[in-house]
Amino acid sequence: MTGPGLWQLYRGDGVPRAMTMSEAPPWRRFKGTVVRERTIPELEPAAWFQTTPEMVDAVNAALHLRRPLLVTGRPGSGKSTLIESVASELRLGEVLRWHITSSSTLREALYSYDALGRLQEFQVTGSAPDIGSYLRLGPLGTALLPTATPRALLVDEIDKSDVDLPSDLLNVFERGEFQIPELARLGQDSVDIQEDGGDERFPITDGKVTCLQFPFVVLTSNGERDFPPAFLRRCIQFRMPDPDPLLLRRIVVAHLGEGVAEAAEALIEDFSERAGANHAQATDQLLNAIFVVTKTTPVPEERERIVRMLLKELESDLL
Repeated sequence: MTGPGLWQLYRGDGVPRAMTMSEAPPWRRFKGTVVRERTIPELEPAAWFQTTPEMVDAVNAALHLRRPLLVTGRPGSGKSTLIESVASELRLGEVLRWHITSSSTLREALYSYDALGRLQEFQVTGSAPDIGSYLRLGPLGTALLPTATPRALLVDEIDKSDVDLPSDLLNVFERGEFQIPELARLGQDSVDIQEDGGDERFPITDGKVTCLQFPFVVLTSNGERDFPPAFLRRCIQFRMPDPDPLLLRRIVVAHLGEGVAEAAEALIEDFSERAGANHAQATDQLLNAIFVVTKTTPVPEERERIVRMLLKELESDLL
């Protein structure tokens, strides 16, 4: 069943709530089996993160359709922070993170295998060591483990990747599964492997990981490159809004309080005008400047100098 009341899985209000999974589209259903459920620690509420209705809609579309969310926008606009708000509110657990560089590979995101370490143990002990002790899931591999509720995965700065990586990722996202050849060759029924960023171990059967619930994936981009149409049409696309005075004031109030926001009205207005004129500045620069000038109360000459230093335009604005 679907309906208006089920649309807002994520509301963006920062109030933690257990997510009620909606029915997946027939083409986005996966057949993983939950053998061992994960432990989901409580996260701090992220009420300081300020959303817009369009942002909330984009997140909910990604959740309902089981599609990655591709988020673009200015540096410092909150692209990588959005997922923290979703994970906190929907109790998805700690965010798994994969920061992309030009040398990043799909294999490192799925799993790693210390073959040399295993060989050295064999040479010392004379017996074949447990291969599971030398395998470790990466952030994407951990996100694809079959669990009752989806994990949250941040793929940060995907535009810095090798040209082939988005297409390689697309294949895994479409299938919702991957194989670990080192395990498949052994023919063992089940091997426990440690997750990324934690101490829990999960059984991998026949060397294959297949998700049950597709993870909530956020890919961030600074707009430094174009992506293949096949990749884009399989993502929900959203551009972080340029900050207007109202949104900036909400952000300042959430972080520093109503009184500080009132005292910094002129600074907020000036920052918004500069952003509207396509100056390359990040919202966290504004927060830094407001914090310093309202908490340390410099004299006017110092204040002007400090604000100018902290709001210095970034070197380039690629958007």
